[in-house]
Amino acid sequence: MRILVTGGGGFVGGYIVNLLLQRGYAVRSFGRSPQPQLEAKGVEVVQGDLSNGENVRTACRGVDAVFHVAAKAGVWGSWESYYNANVIGTRHVVDSCRSEGIRRLVYTSTPSVVFSGKAIRGGGQDMPYGRNWLCHYAQTKAIAEQEALSANTNSFRVVALRPHLIFGPGDPHLLPRVVDSVLKGRLKIVGNGRNRVDVAYVEDVAIAHLNAFDALEKHRCAGQAYFIAQGEPVELWPWLNQILEGLGHPPLTGRIALPLAYTLGGVAEGIWKLFSKKGEPPITRFVAVELAKDHYFNPEPAQRDLDYSPGTPMDYALKKTVIDLKSRGF
Repeated sequence: MRILVTGGGGFVGGYIVNLLLQRGYAVRSFGRSPQPQLEAKGVEVVQGDLSNGENVRTACRGVDAVFHVAAKAGVWGSWESYYNANVIGTRHVVDSCRSEGIRRLVYTSTPSVVFSGKAIRGGGQDMPYGRNWLCHYAQTKAIAEQEALSANTNSFRVVALRPHLIFGPGDPHLLPRVVDSVLKGRLKIVGNGRNRVDVAYVEDVAIAHLNAFDALEKHRCAGQAYFIAQGEPVELWPWLNQILEGLGHPPLTGRIALPLAYTLGGVAEGIWKLFSKKGEPPITRFVAVELAKDHYFNPEPAQRDLDYSPGTPMDYALKKTVIDLKSRGF
């Protein structure tokens, strides 16, 4: 069996590629950059851009299933850049799967598709898609997820996974950005500091993807979206402080009220837009809300339909994560 992983050279995609290779599958990876680390493992690498339909069609040609992991992440950038990568790119993947007779598609989504600015406590699959998006990433991923799932048929089975706050060795985004913000004195505890959130260890996220791939063959999860996490929400700020202390950095103690953080985020966004400043603002309204409010979800549907039960204890996951961050100079 030959399987395509879009974004196979990335964080989550790389873990999925490794699991597929362990099963003995022939693996192809699609991405914009050369991926010599994958080629050294025997992975076929196809370079291209998701916004280019012919590139995607070439990558899909001759494969039996697709894991569509690649996306434009982050909280800042032009609407066009997010729309082209996340919506147009997913349309190209879906269209190519159909034209090439591919039977299974596992789509990597995000819990941000149900963002509405309100706290979420035990949210289930019946949650409506969000509103008051505050960032292009969440909105374009919601559009893409709906289009991917709407393509599901008996002959072309599609499932979407929504892993939350993915962390672990090799993380290029979440914790490196947190540590960098702490060291630059730009991060404070937003709100009362007691908000609980789901987090997802990257190895378990990859396993969830393969479980979904297997479940599709049995018609157990087609057309559905599943929240993926460690099964027990953590208190965000003590969890982050545990990581900071493991790295030898002082814990966060400074605080800022959510209304003030939200206002400052709006001001920063306005300045970045007005002056076309590079990089991301130090705070945005979306980030302020996410840092202050509860957002955790019901794990039972994934347990039931995907046989997913995260096997990595939190202490072990944090230990491996801290060791990796230290090795990278954090």
